[in-house]
Formats: sequence, structure tokens, C-alpha cells
Amino acid sequence: MGVGGWIAMVVFWVALIALIVWAVMRVFPSAAKDEPGARPETPQEILDRRFAAGELDVETYRSMQDTLAAGQLGRKLP
Repeated sequence: MGVGGWIAMVVFWVALIALIVWAVMRVFPSAAKDEPGARPETPQEILDRRFAAGELDVETYRSMQDTLAAGQLGRKLP
């Protein structure tokens, strides 16, 4: 088997692995991808997630909660 055979074998295995990865991603799509019926996160859920991840300190979290609450109270319902 010459150099061409080795190159062909490497190309074959890379293509086969890429095909398997592609097939698995098509069969098991990510839950975050445009799932029918999925709703976007509310501002409060985003704030809670960021606080839980440690991105916000307690003072900033409470300040943002107050701001969200004030915005929701000031909003007129249809």
C-alpha cells in the first residue's frame, strides 16, 4: 500500500467519523434549538440564573429585582 492508499484511508475514516457525528446531532437535537412550544426565558428567570451562576452579587441582584418589579407594576395590562 503506497502513500496514496494511506491518504485515502485517513480521508475515509475522517469522513466516516464526521458522518456519525452529524447523524447523532440530527437524531438528538439540542433542547435549546427552536423547539416547538419552547418559551423564551422571562427577565426574572434570566436574573435568577445569573445570580445562581455567581455573575451578580446580592446587592446588584436585589436592585435589579426592584427595577423589574417597578417596571411590571408600571406596565398597563390590556
